[in-house]
Amino acid sequence: MQRMTRSGMQWLSAAADNPIECRQVWADDPRMPCLLPTGRYFDVLSVEQRLGMEMFDRLLRSAMPFGPTVVDRKAQRVGFFLSSRSRETFTHYLERETSSPPPYRYLSKDCAVVVPGPISLADDRYQWLRAPTRRPEANPLRPVALATALVASAELLARIDRFDEQYPTPYAAVAALPEESNTDAE
Repeated sequence: MQRMTRSGMQWLSAAADNPIECRQVWADDPRMPCLLPTGRYFDVLSVEQRLGMEMFDRLLRSAMPFGPTVVDRKAQRVGFFLSSRSRETFTHYLERETSSPPPYRYLSKDCAVVVPGPISLADDRYQWLRAPTRRPEANPLRPVALATALVASAELLARIDRFDEQYPTPYAAVAALPEESNTDAE
């Protein structure tokens, strides 16, 4: 869980209908979430939490470019921030990866997202997985990375689910292993 920097707060609050009021709310209560419109300063790719956490981990481990990331624990959703007007690029690369993409929501013009305040605690509904530290630089690889991670993470989780169905307990998985030959020891 990360904290938003002053520069990140300035950038994010600029998206609000009333940026001064948004910053004042956060000054009064840095844990207070805020509803911000998408499509002007940023778009958001929203996926279910299990998939989103796998994507987040994969993006970090692979050092792929991605921006601020938020989790809504009650709705069990993870939101990845992209530059505004990234939908076409994201969709293009998603269609190159698969003909049947996993479920997702793309929030842009005429949508909104709830973001955590600058300081969220472990039991807060809205939390930053990766808080904005400054205005994110435009990076044309960010929607490509998210499309790739979305498909790869969904495929991995599907394989894990199939394995769990086939081997519901650790004992079932061990029992399915081939017996080792003792000829190597002789």
